[in-house]
Amino acid sequence: MGKRELLAKLDELKSDYVRIQSDMDKLEYVRGRVSSAEQQLIRLEEEIAEVNRQLDEIE
Repeated sequence: MGKRELLAKLDELKSDYVRIQSDMDKLEYVRGRVSSAEQQLIRLEEEIAEVNRQLDEIE
């Protein structure tokens, strides 16, 4: 992947992260099950870190 594609992927991952975090806040408010959302956030954090690592290698 090129730098442009990695930056686009990073933007997409960050957007997903914010959306899921918001969903998790709503679930907590209504005392819903948040474990699935937590797992998704962990996965996204790992993907964001990987994309950032790839960007560092390019630069």
